[in-house]
This record gives sequence, C-alpha cells and structure tokens, in this order.
Amino acid sequence: MRSTLFAIIAALGFGLTAGAFAAGGSAEQPAAKPADPNYARAKAMIEARDYANALPLLQQVVTRDPKNANAYNLMGFATRKSGNPAGSLPYYQQALAIDARHLGAHEYIGEAYLMLDQPAQAEQHLARLDSLCVFGCAEYRMLKAAVANYKAGRKPTN
Repeated sequence: MRSTLFAIIAALGFGLTAGAFAAGGSAEQPAAKPADPNYARAKAMIEARDYANALPLLQQVVTRDPKNANAYNLMGFATRKSGNPAGSLPYYQQALAIDARHLGAHEYIGEAYLMLDQPAQAEQHLARLDSLCVFGCAEYRMLKAAVANYKAGRKPTN
C-alpha cells in the first residue's frame, strides 16, 4: 500500500495526472492534433444510436489517420451495436494493435466475445483491463459485470 502511494506521488510529481496514470499515459504527451470533424460527427451519431450513418464518417477518419485507435474502437462499437458482433472484432483488434492499452477497446471486444459465446476470450480482456486499471476503472467494472451476467445466463445483446 505504501509503495503504491509513493508510486502515485512520484508519477504526479513527474507531470502525470491521475487520469493519465490510470489510462497508461506518459509524461511525454505529444501535442494534440486538431480534432477531425468527421470523428466528432460520428461520435454524436453513435450517442444518438445512428450507427449506420456513423460508420462511413469513421471510415473517412481512419483513411486520413490510419493510426487512430479511437476511431477503430468506435467503428467496432457501431458495428456491434448494429447487430454484427463478429464484424466488430477486426475493428477492435485494429484499435488494440495500434494501442494495446486502449481501455474501451478491451471492454468492447470482451462484450462482443460474450455475444459470440466466447467467454474465455472475454475473460482474457477482463484480465488485461485488471492489469491496466491500477485503481480500477469503469471499463473493467462494466466488462466484469457483463461476464458475471453471462455466467448467470444473461447473454448481452447489441
């Protein structure tokens, strides 16, 4: 406990925020790129549950920025929520290939695996979230609840 507290204090002393520390950030953050308007529009569409129209915008985002893990994660989310969990897997896998520490991609791919009756795969991503979320995080809690529900016979739907 004491060593963990010292690690946090040291991390904060080197310029990390608590959020960056929990999300695997580093003290050497690159300058932020200007936001892609298509990404913002797609995100708003996803929040409005307009998944089908968000996908072409996200495709444009990744065409311009093929290293955008967030856009691939949202593509997976929109595809899964459209009723195609198997089709979402390549998008989540691409997001994780770009950023192996992407919390949202680990949560969402785990949920997709549960929809596909592959709980062992989901539990691998739950374990990865457990190792990434030093003090716990929403993504870990959400996937843990989804796994528990699956084991109780409540399979997730889109």
